[in-house]
Amino acid sequence: MDPIKTAGIIAEYNPFHNGHQYQIEEIRRQTGADYIIAAMSGDFVQRGEPAIFDKYTRARMALCGGADLIVELPAVFATASAEDFASCGVALLDSLGTDILCFGSESGNPTHLQKAADILGGESREWQDLLQAYLKQGETYPSARSLAVAELTKNPELSTLLASPNNILAVEYLKALKKQKSSMVPVTIQRKGAGYHDTKCSGPYASASAIRLLLKQSPESLREELCKQIPPAAFDALQKEGALAAPVFPDDLTELFQFRLLSAIHEQEDLSRFADLSPELASRLTRQVLQFAPFSEQILQLKTKGYTYTRVSRALLHLLLGITKEQTNQARSLGYAPYARILGFKKSAGPLLSRIRRQSRIPLITKTADAAKILTPEAMKVLETDFYVSHVYQSLLASRGRHIRNEYTKSVIVL
Repeated sequence: MDPIKTAGIIAEYNPFHNGHQYQIEEIRRQTGADYIIAAMSGDFVQRGEPAIFDKYTRARMALCGGADLIVELPAVFATASAEDFASCGVALLDSLGTDILCFGSESGNPTHLQKAADILGGESREWQDLLQAYLKQGETYPSARSLAVAELTKNPELSTLLASPNNILAVEYLKALKKQKSSMVPVTIQRKGAGYHDTKCSGPYASASAIRLLLKQSPESLREELCKQIPPAAFDALQKEGALAAPVFPDDLTELFQFRLLSAIHEQEDLSRFADLSPELASRLTRQVLQFAPFSEQILQLKTKGYTYTRVSRALLHLLLGITKEQTNQARSLGYAPYARILGFKKSAGPLLSRIRRQSRIPLITKTADAAKILTPEAMKVLETDFYVSHVYQSLLASRGRHIRNEYTKSVIVL
């Protein structure tokens, strides 16, 4: 029997904060895990936005905050729906031989989460009929789903459960575990402190949303306030990378997006071929092409009851990054995670890396120069999308006066 016990987390760390360190500490305490593996989003995140700091900075922060190994979620799924995001994270960690899947939730009730996952994953005729009935009444998809679950189970708590972002992801993780027949044992850690959407940095456990808002106001003048929300070692890592002076925000995409949209329409591209861009949304986007509004305002102009802000944001980001429905389907056919790209690890994680090399069912990428030798051509295309996406992000950093090594010259972080 392998004496090493590993726990995995699927995360964005956008940015890494006190709540994330608390989660890692609780995982070790509750599970007795020897090592923590984080499958982390790269330079763009699931909400359809650029990450506040680049992936190497966030990986270093996470390692300093208690993680032992950071692997990158492929960009195609890091920017996808909650279902695809969760499916990719589960596939990646499972392929590395991880023992336990840990995730935060507002609920903290594994029984309720599993019940919701069974209903959503089962897709019974009764469930589908209820869902469609609520959608026809004009409810948004998230609202219709919550109402349908509540009516099906006669349990209003399940409806409330599906209204919270971390609970929704927790349910998707449980669905993915079952669908993929994963042997990972799920463990949920109840979220501590502020809610996901809270925008005030009150108390020691502010939300990532609140911290990003703080950074937008003035990162330098609010350094003392940031220090209260980010663990000391992680904050030192943030400063060491020089990222604090140039955080990236959604509206930094404005010029790139406007150029990409104008070019696509000029070349008469079919916008609906891009992931999350329906023909209706593509038509509306084409009509507003000459309005030249900031990226966030364009999202608001397209947002409707049927198209949430996040759905529109992802659609526009996929157009900007060139991520198509065909690419996404191809990546799904490869099992969501056809490789594991290591962003960083601790020297003390030597036994963990040895075990992964023995047990991993997918190739490990530590040097980009070696990738083409060990990946199939199809998997290499997924990785090349990761490279391209990060180079787009690095161009944003360069426009802010910060230059970092590109994907072909940057080394794995070792602490």
